[in-house]
Amino acid sequence: MTEDHPERLRRGVWLAPGVFVLHFLEESPTFVAWFNAHVTNGITQDLFWTVNLVGLAITIVLAFVVWTAQSTVSLALVIAWLSFLMLANAIVHIVGAVVDGAYVPGLATAVALYVPYCVWIGVHVVRSRLMSAGPVVLAALLGGLPMAIHGYRILFLGSRLF
Repeated sequence: MTEDHPERLRRGVWLAPGVFVLHFLEESPTFVAWFNAHVTNGITQDLFWTVNLVGLAITIVLAFVVWTAQSTVSLALVIAWLSFLMLANAIVHIVGAVVDGAYVPGLATAVALYVPYCVWIGVHVVRSRLMSAGPVVLAALLGGLPMAIHGYRILFLGSRLF
């Protein structure tokens, strides 16, 4: 007997921290230099790690929330968070690679892990029947908006949102 979608989702959210760690490990050696070459108000390596560790902590907390209590609210929060942290971030990496005409630190994991993982989560949220496709897309758009604005500012305005 195969697992139902809510159970797959319950287990699948625990992949998020690992996917995130793989991404920031790919980025970490050269991301700060890449970022600082694009903006006037750069960041330090310490800030990069602090931001990523906070992101990891939030991801773990949200995975735990979905593990213990799947609800429309918990799933909407996970969709919004993963859209911010992973999906919109992946789009920024892809657009950055096109704009730069070169590899952007983190591009490989953004394409190979972030995009398929976020799609997988979204599909299982809809199949769980706790949220329909419309609210999932709305949560993803609202969640990803700050990262999309941030990425636009970095790549096209030479500044940052946060």
